[in-house]
Amino acid sequence: MADRPILFSGPMVRALLAGTKTQTRRVLQPQPDSRTNECCVSDGKWMGIGPSVTGGTAQWDQWRKLPFAKADRLYVREAWGTDAAYDDLSPAAMGGEEPIRYDADGEHQTWGYPAISKLGRFRQGMHMPRWASRLTLVVRAVRVQRLQEINSEDAIAEGCAPLGSEFLIPGQYLYSDSSKPRTAISATSAYESLWNQINEARGYGWDANPWVVAVAFTRNIDQVPA
Repeated sequence: MADRPILFSGPMVRALLAGTKTQTRRVLQPQPDSRTNECCVSDGKWMGIGPSVTGGTAQWDQWRKLPFAKADRLYVREAWGTDAAYDDLSPAAMGGEEPIRYDADGEHQTWGYPAISKLGRFRQGMHMPRWASRLTLVVRAVRVQRLQEINSEDAIAEGCAPLGSEFLIPGQYLYSDSSKPRTAISATSAYESLWNQINEARGYGWDANPWVVAVAFTRNIDQVPA
């Protein structure tokens, strides 16, 4: 078991808070060789790449440690800010009692001290210290698969929740009405759109069908905003 940071966008943080997101998929780095047609997970933390077949028996060509393992605690990093009085401080220089505003939903954590009087500069989630994180995810299962192997149940668990007869695409809105979320006719097509928004520009779009680490988790709220 290990404590590890994990970065989420605003829409995904809102889905975590709503309880509609219980899985996440991350591009496996580095990607297996193009000849690889199967992967397996052993002991929840090692990935076997292959298989090569010898005498009718599958042999794994190599083993690689995965970035996530069952029972890991993943503390969520998200966009944030603090009082303008601390704009000159780096996160590492903060004492851990500074008030926090979470960009995803505007909630505050003040640790019992005075609230933010003037919001300071925007802070990227990648720079959020552990003490400022309000969400912890406990890993319950890890899989390695091709992206397009996702099924409807898993796509819903990724946050593409049913909305009427269609499925929500988190964080996307209609061009004609920015208050209305975009939907798709199936959960997997909703997830395809969500995935491409995050990963297509960096070469790992849906059509590329990369190998991914699929992580299922339960959520703990470490710190309830005041």
